[in-house]
Amino acid sequence: MSTEVKVPTLGESINEATVGEWLKQPGDRVEADEPICSLETDKVAIDVNAPAAGVMGELMAEVGDNVEVGALIATIEEGSGGGAKPAAKPAEANDEQKPAPAKQDGGDAAQGGDGADAAVLSPAVRRAVLEHGIDPAGIKGSGKDGRLTKEDVLAAAKARDAGGASTSAPAPAPSAPADAGGRNVERVKMTRLRQTIAKRLKSAQDNAALLTTFNDVDMTAVIEARTRYKDLFAKKHDIRLGFMGFFAKAACLALKDVPSVNAQIEGDEILYHDYVDISVAVSAPNGLVVPVVRDADKKGFARIEQDIADFGKKAKDGTLTMDEMKGGTFTISNGGVFGSLMSTPIINPPQSAVLGLHRIEDRPVAIDGKVEIRPMMYIALSYDHRLIDGREAVTALKIIKDAIEDPTRLLIDL
Repeated sequence: MSTEVKVPTLGESINEATVGEWLKQPGDRVEADEPICSLETDKVAIDVNAPAAGVMGELMAEVGDNVEVGALIATIEEGSGGGAKPAAKPAEANDEQKPAPAKQDGGDAAQGGDGADAAVLSPAVRRAVLEHGIDPAGIKGSGKDGRLTKEDVLAAAKARDAGGASTSAPAPAPSAPADAGGRNVERVKMTRLRQTIAKRLKSAQDNAALLTTFNDVDMTAVIEARTRYKDLFAKKHDIRLGFMGFFAKAACLALKDVPSVNAQIEGDEILYHDYVDISVAVSAPNGLVVPVVRDADKKGFARIEQDIADFGKKAKDGTLTMDEMKGGTFTISNGGVFGSLMSTPIINPPQSAVLGLHRIEDRPVAIDGKVEIRPMMYIALSYDHRLIDGREAVTALKIIKDAIEDPTRLLIDL
């Protein structure tokens, strides 16, 4: 007797997803509610859990296939595993895209650190290996039964690029014959998330009247406050005191004083919000995601920092939910963590403004007629000029600057 595995409900207005990775292969033992497949939607990756315990049966969809809600994608057979494995869906011409059956050794086969070859790697891991030129035999797998995961490959590539314990790796396999100079080209299909990001960013440029205003901020006061209280803050709240909490609270002051920056256009109407839900741009393995810190104007530093830390971990693990990224009235994007000196961020539709933060660096500035070296940061506010006038944008950015340079304003609502 077999149990059908179908595509679950993916979220409001989402009817289709792409098969990103099969976490179980035909013949593998699975437990009830154990993740067996990862689906990529327009915003997040969603795990499909086994509806019953048994042995992984036939796979009805390949990695890269688009599947609709309710579609049958696999079966789970009765049994304990370790026997002959049923055949998966017939492979297509491109062998790089088919999920290969794992090797058997009386039960679940191990992958990764003990000399696994490409034949037993999952499609997502195989793509990461090819993309980063990593030898899988030299990586210790952290997955179940020692299986190699995509995160293992990314960590090995990061360690190699950072000059740490490098992994000897062959050159990535070319997708087309190389010429005499050895110049290769690899063709990789865009993920659904990357396609959505591209469409949304292009839509913002096409539909909004984008403009950016800049200012610079003396970070001395915030750095001193953070240095003085970070240990007490961590001890009391069990969370690190960062700079994002300061900028989030400063943004709340600005958005209350300049409501249009926290508004959005819907048809021929303007929607003004009496709350502040801040979308925080977070880097994830598959692209940029923007989870939302809700009611930031009503939260303290500790709650905001905790929310941001939780989102960062979930983005890395690929466990962010659709609800955590819905809504948002204003966005903060911190390119400074990657070393950016200055940029013009693009708004996150249907929002009307985004604050861009950049790296802090010592620069000479004039203070009371004297030149001093201060830790300075450029900040940028991109906005939709259809809704926000230049005066309002400059005023909002100046409020943020003043609050950061004098954090006492955050306490007395100035």
